[in-house]
Amino acid sequence: MVNSTALNAFHRRLGARMVDFGGWDMPMNYGSQIEEHHAVRRAAGMFDVSHMSVIDLTGSQVRAFLQRLMANDVDKLKAAGKAQYTCMLNADGGIIDDLIVYFLGEERYRLVGNAGTRAKDLAWINEQAKGFAVSVVEHSDLAMIAIQGPEARARVGAIVSPEAAAKAKALKRFSAVSHDGLFIARTGYTGEDGYEITLPATDAEAFWQALLDAGVQPCGLAARDTLRLEAGMNLYGQDMDETTTPLTTSLAWTVSMAPERDFIGRDRLLAQQAQGVAEQLVGLVLEGKGIMRHGQSVIAGDGEGLVTSGTFSPTLERTIALARIPAGDIETVQVDIRGRQVPARVVAPPFVRNGEPQHGL
Repeated sequence: MVNSTALNAFHRRLGARMVDFGGWDMPMNYGSQIEEHHAVRRAAGMFDVSHMSVIDLTGSQVRAFLQRLMANDVDKLKAAGKAQYTCMLNADGGIIDDLIVYFLGEERYRLVGNAGTRAKDLAWINEQAKGFAVSVVEHSDLAMIAIQGPEARARVGAIVSPEAAAKAKALKRFSAVSHDGLFIARTGYTGEDGYEITLPATDAEAFWQALLDAGVQPCGLAARDTLRLEAGMNLYGQDMDETTTPLTTSLAWTVSMAPERDFIGRDRLLAQQAQGVAEQLVGLVLEGKGIMRHGQSVIAGDGEGLVTSGTFSPTLERTIALARIPAGDIETVQVDIRGRQVPARVVAPPFVRNGEPQHGL
């Protein structure tokens, strides 16, 4: 059975090409994927991300529980509305999911996770919550719309109440505020500024229409993928999963190894640190002709690696990729594209930051 978001009928009325994405009927594009990509880089685009999981945690021991559950340090979240990107690990340090944690109050937190890991996330969280005074509630009554791009915040400000607009405008990055039934977070998955707004599913169509009337371009999963790859952001299930740890997928910065923290997976990460990691996730820029794609082999010195995500970059008009290759100081590799060994330059993501090419691209 394929799930549908509250905006499914609207996407179809707009002529979207729909696909099964992790068990959800989602828009791939509404016309030109390239135009949708450029709309986000140059003005404002919106995405239906209602398939993402939203889980609220409450209780007297919720902070202690999250300190055990997450690899990052939730104690850093001091002000209500502050958010943090983190990984939830298994005992072997493998990544169950990457999430955003929102601090809503001393006994209230919100987690936003990936759609494809929704069921296993909830099962894991409920299992680990045993023994803690914590209530776990997953929401199926909410929708989420991401509005991204250099004009995104202004476009949103023009359609919400003056009070909501003022509160949203005052938000710093990775923080959120609630007003008029809207949970407005200054977060995103495109490398651009903007908001991810959670609201009652019953209000989703009216809000989407208001954004459409304000000139915000509807965008599908295809543009979301090229945007996040240009921004050097990992995709769960491709660039990371339970076989990888944060240390092998460029997410060491999301881990707090403070001595007093005893989070799930810590022992494995300590052992990895002591032994040294054998592989690394890097960015690649193709120097020859072709398109790098997930699963292609990479020759890196005397070792081998794998392209985890690859695409043609509309912003750079070049082919880029993320790849897992042997650890070490490697400047160039060869990518196997349909039997041809094509040279690629190794760079540190992101490829594009706030719409601007990096690394002289």
